[in-house]
Amino acid sequence: MEKPYFNGIECPKEYVLALRDTLNVVTGKWKLAIVSTMLFEKKRFSDIKRILPEITPRMISKELKELEVNGIVVRKVYDQTPVLVEYELTHSGMMLSHVLDAMVEWGLKHREIELAPAE
Repeated sequence: MEKPYFNGIECPKEYVLALRDTLNVVTGKWKLAIVSTMLFEKKRFSDIKRILPEITPRMISKELKELEVNGIVVRKVYDQTPVLVEYELTHSGMMLSHVLDAMVEWGLKHREIELAPAE
């Protein structure tokens, strides 16, 4: 893969800034896990809680708000009784699927290497 932001001598400022922006949006123990729950369809709060039972409701709420502020998730409130709230990924959020796929691929290879018996 061509990396037009590298000149072969030093790491340019744009690269570092883009990486910091990315980390600012996705850093947190649960953010990427929450994003992964919405990759194929929108979710309600209770769906996310059911898929990720280890996370507290307070933390789900906090992470969803931060993801919304950063343009990764959109919150839709439907005017009905009872009120229905759904969360879905924005276009930018959907683009994270490539990042998640790469991370999963790396994690599987890393696990295979680390768990391989020593020769």
